[in-house]
Amino acid sequence: MAGTEINLAEYIDAAVLAPHLTDEEARAQTQLAIDHRCKTVCVRPCSLATAAEMCAGQVTRPSVVLGFPHGDQTTAVKVAEAKDTMRFMPYEVDMVNNIGMVRGGDWAAYEAEIRAVAEVVHAGGARLKVILETSQLTTREILDATAACVRAGADFVKTSTGFTGEGATREAVEAMLEAGEGKIEVKASGGIRDAEKARMFIAMGCTRLGVGVASVPALAAGGGVAGEGY
Repeated sequence: MAGTEINLAEYIDAAVLAPHLTDEEARAQTQLAIDHRCKTVCVRPCSLATAAEMCAGQVTRPSVVLGFPHGDQTTAVKVAEAKDTMRFMPYEVDMVNNIGMVRGGDWAAYEAEIRAVAEVVHAGGARLKVILETSQLTTREILDATAACVRAGADFVKTSTGFTGEGATREAVEAMLEAGEGKIEVKASGGIRDAEKARMFIAMGCTRLGVGVASVPALAAGGGVAGEGY
């Protein structure tokens, strides 16, 4: 797959997730994602109604985070948040998993939580991504969590929130792809700030990339941005 044949914007979920954003700032960043024809713009729950309105009739679709950024809400709260989110008909929902359940090997509760949220999200016509926060997990835990997400009916596994630890790495993505066995899509997210790295993850088999919206113009043009961050 030659890099020149890839339209990176078609793979990008542009993240508009900084907690300090004003409504005006969130709207401007959402418009930037729309202007670059990103696959989705991923916003905070409080910005979803605006994003859904702005994306109407556009190539870019609205998506939203859930249980963000730590994933330690109760299952009942996550389900309630999913139900509230469905009012605005997002294209996808990116839910942070319970990292403690993964590290503790509590797979029955882990799968039950994901399944409960997936049922609500799917009933609302959306798809569910589960954010593993791979920087906090061992390779064995990434493999087991991915397999559990498959069993629980999630549509994607995703590496990172961008708010805790390192973002996407080759090793984490390899583990997710291995455990997923083609039964679940993989989203590399966090630290993707240049086109070369973005193309690497696509070539590996990722079908979606989580990219900070400020980096989108440079990546779409085939370049990159300096520094660190989402």
